[in-house]
Amino acid sequence: MSNEKTINALNGLLADATVLYQKLRAMHWYVAGREFFVLHEKFEELYDAWAEHIDAIAERILTVGGEPLATLAAMLEHSKIREFGGSASADELIATLTSDLEHLLADARGAIALAEQAGDRGTANLLDGICDEQEKTLWMLRAWSKR
Repeated sequence: MSNEKTINALNGLLADATVLYQKLRAMHWYVAGREFFVLHEKFEELYDAWAEHIDAIAERILTVGGEPLATLAAMLEHSKIREFGGSASADELIATLTSDLEHLLADARGAIALAEQAGDRGTANLLDGICDEQEKTLWMLRAWSKR
C-alpha cells in the first residue's frame, strides 16, 4: 500500500503537527492586548483541529504498516517547526503561525505526491482534507494581517 518514504513523510508531518499543537496552546495562553478575544478563541479552534489531525496522521502511519513517533523528544527531534517561547504581539503570533502553516502545507503536498506514487490513495485523501483546511486558514490569517 504505502512505502517507507511515505511513512517517513507522515512521521515528519506528525512531528510538526505535534509541535504546532503545543505552540498553538501556548499562543492561546499568552495572547494579550486588543486582539485577545478573537485570537484566544481562534488559537483554541486551531489546536482542537490539530489534535484531530495528529491522531489521524498517527493512525494512518499504523494503517500503512509504519510506526508513528510517540515521544515528545522524538517529535522535537524530527520537527522543523520550533517551539513558542512566550510573549509576542498579535502580529508576531500570526506571522509565526502563517509561516508554520505554509511549511506544513508544503510538506503535506510532498507527502501526497509520495503517497500517490505508491498508489496509496488513503494517505493522499487524508492529507488532501488537511491541506484544504490549511489553505483556508492561511487565507484567513493573511486577511487578518492586512488590517
